[in-house]
Amino acid sequence: MENKIAQSVNEITANNNFAVGNDIVFLPNFELSLTEPFKAKAYTTAELEYCEQFSNSLLRYASTWAAKEAVYKAVKQLEPKALGWKKIEIIREKPAGRPHVILHQHPGSFKISLTISHDGDYIWAIALIEIK
Repeated sequence: MENKIAQSVNEITANNNFAVGNDIVFLPNFELSLTEPFKAKAYTTAELEYCEQFSNSLLRYASTWAAKEAVYKAVKQLEPKALGWKKIEIIREKPAGRPHVILHQHPGSFKISLTISHDGDYIWAIALIEIK
């Protein structure tokens, strides 16, 4: 089994068709930057609506931001064109559900796996992206 995993990793890396991005957010610092102008620049309407439905919207904004940053970092390794924050959309099918990514600038170009975690004042997100 271990050899098959190593072989799969070698095949993917040999083709250079994947990238990983991650981000960590420290809530006390993030709270200082979470202004209305920042929200308007960084979040889509759907993301704003998602975050605002929770009594602790700060955690949701920080989680979504960490996810956007992780996706951005991974995409930039494979596609050097500029990518605006609203071109990366983090959606969930239900409150606190599994996050999914929509890349409005590159629809259908990438297969993306995303996970978000938080513990205390820290939120971490990691994105694995593969060219389709």
